[in-house]
Amino acid sequence: MALISLEDLEGLDDEQLDDDITEEPQPMGEEEEDRLLSHWQAVASNHQVAVPAEMMGPIQEMTRNSQQREPLPFSPICCHEKLGEVQWEERQIPPGQWACVSAGETLFEQSVSLSFMKLMRYICRENSTGRFLGLTVPVVSEVSVRADRSSLQEVVRTAFFLPAEFQSDPPSPSDPDIIIVQREPVRVLSRTFSGTTTWQTLTYQVGLLRELLGAPPLLCSFMVASYENPSVPERRNEIWILRRDL
Repeated sequence: MALISLEDLEGLDDEQLDDDITEEPQPMGEEEEDRLLSHWQAVASNHQVAVPAEMMGPIQEMTRNSQQREPLPFSPICCHEKLGEVQWEERQIPPGQWACVSAGETLFEQSVSLSFMKLMRYICRENSTGRFLGLTVPVVSEVSVRADRSSLQEVVRTAFFLPAEFQSDPPSPSDPDIIIVQREPVRVLSRTFSGTTTWQTLTYQVGLLRELLGAPPLLCSFMVASYENPSVPERRNEIWILRRDL
């Protein structure tokens, strides 16, 4: 069963959040818990995913810390514009430790949601430190293609860049499906787009970026970087293509 991702936290309005965000978790009343869970379930239904009641603990923790996010520390290399509008950018993604989960659901957003729910538990104390680890953005999902480049592979790997505090000594996950991977620095060619992340949208955006780069219109492996709440119709996403894949 696929589940909802971290980004839906931003869909909560002020009345749905605790007024006082403190380091020490404050217990919620039953009515407040029900309202929060109902919100998550309502948003999840738009993506054909489900949020079970046992996720209430991690949801509360994420809600309290939803405004405290650490950005991925990439380095810009160049930016290509046309008529004042950014067409694509080249960036250097630094080396670092990532927590990764793979899933193969029917829809892309289902795979990402299922994987992030596992990552969410890891972030929310289900790790060797027993601590809340903190949040980073974007959440990056890797999409691979078959060897003959005829179609997309079913498995999507979703990855969370560990906060700076834990880069030198990553906490071990309690869930064996989560692996910690040390990635080398890579250069990516990035293009921002707004809207949903269906397979149709993603393949169109990959083709558009390759066209702008003057590359052959072949299906290639790519990454999807997600920054905003999936319930926002025109939310921010990015397509990343590794420079070496061109």
